[in-house]
Amino acid sequence: MQLASLFSAIVALTMGPLATLASPAETLGNRDFPDPAITLDPRTYEWYAFATNSNGKNVQAAYSPHPLDGPWTYVEHDLLPTPGKWVNPNQHDIWAPDVHYFEATDSFVMYYSGLLADSPFHCIGIATAENVTGPYEALDEPFACPDSEGGAIDASGYLDPIDGSFFVVYKVDGSSKGPGGPCGNGDPPGEPTPFRLQRVNESDGITPIGHYTEILDRDPELDGPLIEAPNLIRTRNGTFVLFYSSHCYNTPEYDVKYATADQIEGPYHRRGELMNTTSFGFDGPGGASSVRGGGTMVFHANCDAGRCMYVTEFVVEEDGVVTLLD
Repeated sequence: MQLASLFSAIVALTMGPLATLASPAETLGNRDFPDPAITLDPRTYEWYAFATNSNGKNVQAAYSPHPLDGPWTYVEHDLLPTPGKWVNPNQHDIWAPDVHYFEATDSFVMYYSGLLADSPFHCIGIATAENVTGPYEALDEPFACPDSEGGAIDASGYLDPIDGSFFVVYKVDGSSKGPGGPCGNGDPPGEPTPFRLQRVNESDGITPIGHYTEILDRDPELDGPLIEAPNLIRTRNGTFVLFYSSHCYNTPEYDVKYATADQIEGPYHRRGELMNTTSFGFDGPGGASSVRGGGTMVFHANCDAGRCMYVTEFVVEEDGVVTLLD
């Protein structure tokens, strides 16, 4: 499938004039599947979700012919059995994987965070595979590793549907070196936890281009100890929407928020909260990820097994407003 045709298919599927968020559907039952990300496999037209290490795997995955209607099928093998030379061999801690297909190399690229071998912090790594379900082969060095600032986590790729440029947005994990309190960073003054946007070669998804840009940081009054789980989409009228979570994942205040901008590098304007513990009766929803242009979103919420995955659909108003409706 040509890349332009894939853009058109996703735009046609996901964009519309009115912003709604449908009541979410359960996907994998009572299975721990945290920090999910979603992508469309252009070879099979099936949707794949990827998740943080759990259930004996470094990277989990599941697939469905239609994300909202299902059914979702769990992939029984580990997509990243060997997470890289730079990762701690005794405690991998592979978090928040995100996968994208690159037509130029006819391959899939995974962005993930792993615990450093010689440090208490995580950094962002890259792995590649010929097939969406791997096995993925990790690069020898991390992609982004500001370990003096607490490391980096929650990488999310963004392919622009208009000019074909590719970016990776991630969180500088300052909360991992914070003074204490919720998520280690709730006590004042706390450490910064900014989102950084890095342009990457759109042919290989690996090679950085230029310097990163910081596009948003936590506001302690609004966000508590941190912001995390950034995810970018672009609407039909060109507005960039940045979804993210704030507060601590293991508290009732955890949520999904969003900000908008006219340019990908900002400035981003906070637009408020999209989802919180009062939404649909979920406990601590967050870690949301959407596909290009919006339309389909996966997220996790607390469940008996840990953090289970749910999926919903939405579209965005012309002015960038996203409205959560029952």
